[in-house]
Amino acid sequence: QVQLVESGGGLVQPGGSLRLSCAASGHTFSVSTNAMGWFRQAPGKEREFVTHISRSGGNTYYADSVKGRFTISRDNAKNTVYLQMNSLKPEDTAVYYCNSREITWSWGQGTQVTVSS
Repeated sequence: QVQLVESGGGLVQPGGSLRLSCAASGHTFSVSTNAMGWFRQAPGKEREFVTHISRSGGNTYYADSVKGRFTISRDNAKNTVYLQMNSLKPEDTAVYYCNSREITWSWGQGTQVTVSS
């Protein structure tokens, strides 16, 4: 099984930036052979897809709501996936989670992102 630990969240003003990290431990071999994704859950809403990245990192896909503002990347040597978030908006406020693209593993604790002035 893989354990996922998200970090890097915080309070930021609209227009600001944050960089989230997702570190995997446990059966680390599985992480490098999986497409990985970021998901988020806003208060009172269901968890939603944000972005995913292919195993090699060569292909990415974004939800329309974050396209052009967020960038996903990965470092397979470090078993880590990143999410660079720029031009943040209040509607980006949520708990952010990572998982395989197919949501193979148990969810981690997530990291809270709050965008507010």
